[in-house]
Amino acid sequence: MPTTRDYYEILSIDKTADGEEVKRSYRRLAMKYHPDRNPGDADAEAKFKECAEAYEVLSDDSKRKIYDQYGHDGLRGRGGPATHDFSRMDVSDIFSMFNDIFGGGGGGGFGGRGQGRGGRGGQARGYDLETEVEITLNEVLIGCEHDVEFTRLDICETCTGTGAKPGSKPIKCNTCGGQGKVQQTGLGGMFRMVTACPHCGGRGTIIKDHCPDCRGKGRIPKPRKLSVKIPPGIQDGQAVRVQGEGEPPPPEASPSGLGARGDLHVVVRVAEHDFYKREGDHLIMEMPITFTQAALGAKLQVPTLDGRHDLTITRGTQHGNIYKIDDQGLPNLRSSRRGHLHVIVKIEIPKKMTAKQEKLLREFAETEDQAVLPENQSFWKKISDLFAS
Repeated sequence: MPTTRDYYEILSIDKTADGEEVKRSYRRLAMKYHPDRNPGDADAEAKFKECAEAYEVLSDDSKRKIYDQYGHDGLRGRGGPATHDFSRMDVSDIFSMFNDIFGGGGGGGFGGRGQGRGGRGGQARGYDLETEVEITLNEVLIGCEHDVEFTRLDICETCTGTGAKPGSKPIKCNTCGGQGKVQQTGLGGMFRMVTACPHCGGRGTIIKDHCPDCRGKGRIPKPRKLSVKIPPGIQDGQAVRVQGEGEPPPPEASPSGLGARGDLHVVVRVAEHDFYKREGDHLIMEMPITFTQAALGAKLQVPTLDGRHDLTITRGTQHGNIYKIDDQGLPNLRSSRRGHLHVIVKIEIPKKMTAKQEKLLREFAETEDQAVLPENQSFWKKISDLFAS
């Protein structure tokens, strides 16, 4: 049966997420739960299909509008997953619905099911991968190198990618005659559709004696660690592409793995800072000052990513006034020109004062001819007055 869970919850996104964010989240989760990465894990395959169902709705503006207004019931009979039971669909069928995500191969990003993508000159090309790394604002300022760890499907060394036990060979698939494709007809023969052979998965061959290491898949998940250069000025959510660090072509496209590897996309997340908020290339900071500094003016030192910077607070500064410090923001990713630091002053009122400070303030209040609360009496003075009355 179709899922009844909230689609936004499944993809871990907000209801305000745009189409690109929906696509990015689906790709990340689909890569996580793909059956080739979780062999024999029924729960992972169920989550994979659940993500596909959520994406099928939220990536379509009209279906998403209906879902936002009426929920799951609103999709019944309108072409939504209420009529497309993803839980019973084959994984390769799901991929055929999302070629815009995975580059036309049906299994993009996984090196798994469906045809491999074409590379330059028509050669087989592997699938792209995606991972994330978190950096600080200081690292955004100067650029940095970060180690990233991820898992990718690589060619099985035992069978050299064939999937067959050493000493044996794959045999021709009887269903497709070795073509890897079959024709399906519908509506009384009115149309024909060519799809990957369901028997051999598009390879054209069948493996009788499976390789003991990869179990006939020809590919094995392997951990990978490398250092990635992140340029100064990068924005949160932007990605650094590392060419050739993705997966080799899938077995059905190139059993031996000959062809171009996919790429690795490292999505950068910028951690929140204790002092600053980022607006493009500019930084915004709230700085507390005293009411005497605001009234009389002051010279202060403002912390910046480079160190400290002198700032003059003018006499009569009001709460919320903004001071701009040129070229103390972040560099632009393309031009390297730095943004500005905007300092918002917040006037703080003291909660406790000495007797001398209070006396001076009361004298000042008299010059303003402003009414203020009387001076607080001591506890014992209040008790004495109570009994005297």
